[in-house]
Amino acid sequence: MAAEQRRAGERITFERGFNARMMGIDGTWHRDCTMEDVSETGAKLTVVGAMEGLHLKEFFLLLSSTGLAYRRCELAWMNGDQIGVNFLRPGDKKKARHAEHPAEV
Repeated sequence: MAAEQRRAGERITFERGFNARMMGIDGTWHRDCTMEDVSETGAKLTVVGAMEGLHLKEFFLLLSSTGLAYRRCELAWMNGDQIGVNFLRPGDKKKARHAEHPAEV
């Protein structure tokens, strides 16, 4: 088993992919995508359309057409039309900011 797979935990690969949608945190952009595989901590996506100029540092991955099932993500890597994302849990960014600037709390 590769180190990458051990780190990411158990990964589920979809034979035909799972249709999803990416959306900017502020709602100003969106792209259709296909989730190729997923684990508890992240996923590999194939993105439809150009990614230049999109704020991919943090965005939502919408897993249902109603938007009720979603994950907050951050970009882990990019290779052509495929990207790897890490899922953010509630409080992840607050903890990171607190660690970087503890006097500002």
